Amino acid sequence: MFINALGTAVPPLRYTQRACWEALHAAPQFSRLRAPSRLLLERVLTGEQGVRTRHLALESLAEAFVIDPDVLARRYARHAPELATLAARRALERAGIEPREIDALVVSTCTGYLCPGLTSHVAERLGLRPDVLGLDLVGQGCGAALPNLRTAEALLASGRAAHVISICVEVCSAALYIDDDPGVLVSACLFGDGAGAAVVSRDPSSASRRVQWIDAVSLADPAERDQLRMEMRGGLLRNILSRDVPQIAAQHAEGLLERTLRKHRLTKPEVAEWIWHAGGRTVLERLRALTRLTEHDTRRSADVLERFGNLSSPFVLFVLAQALEERAAGGWWWMSSFGAGFSCHGALLRVA
Repeated sequence: MFINALGTAVPPLRYTQRACWEALHAAPQFSRLRAPSRLLLERVLTGEQGVRTRHLALESLAEAFVIDPDVLARRYARHAPELATLAARRALERAGIEPREIDALVVSTCTGYLCPGLTSHVAERLGLRPDVLGLDLVGQGCGAALPNLRTAEALLASGRAAHVISICVEVCSAALYIDDDPGVLVSACLFGDGAGAAVVSRDPSSASRRVQWIDAVSLADPAERDQLRMEMRGGLLRNILSRDVPQIAAQHAEGLLERTLRKHRLTKPEVAEWIWHAGGRTVLERLRALTRLTEHDTRRSADVLERFGNLSSPFVLFVLAQALEERAAGGWWWMSSFGAGFSCHGALLRVA
């Protein structure tokens, strides 16, 4: 399988963390929080937590505090198809592939629900053939990009498809919740909205760099399921985030990396580029500590985090797109995502 093009999309309005703090401080929910919760919010939004700005599907930050199931559902239903379609259209244009050439569409999301799913809306907007296979993958959280691409790989390998569009889209501002749980509050401070799309094919494209998908591995640890998940409360999605998540993520990510490198008889110095999901600054710190990588190795993940926040499932596609746009050195590349479950995924790429 070859990743022949990538496209990304975010809502047009970008908000600084300082602006988010000022809006939250003025919101009615703020005064109802306990003093430790208010201090936590101020520390995360005004301190150095790795996020400087976020794109949110909001006309104003005041909209963020109208936390009503119907309002949030409408926000998701409006913006998720728009963002997914825009990212996919950009990927198709870069790949030089016409919509009628696409055989399958795989969309991952966890911040909202539509039935029929996003594939129905995106296929219509893109003008895909009516016989295109649409697969909606829901509930895999931040780690979803790699399982999505592995699904595309299976379709290509089976001969069912020659070209597949893989999309991850999250409207995290449609899954807002505020209470005195520290994990809920940190989530509200770190997540942003966006979509990433990849056109993947059986054969490489002459219009782009050669990005070959060599191998992929996954790990699910149900014993850690309650450390990172979403639950429904009062008709609203609420993110559960344990303070142990950075260490859990780093341990699993390091284990998958070592296993794959041994399998292919590679060493870390032979990996030219690192495409990491970054749940937050602390996650990257723990990753570097366990993998013995440097800040230079994780700089692109840190940059995407700083400019967009934690985008959830599209995050690694943004990092991969940036590495390709910056003409990063070819060779072996490692991509890894992790999230709800607790799940962790890795992929070995060969880039020329």
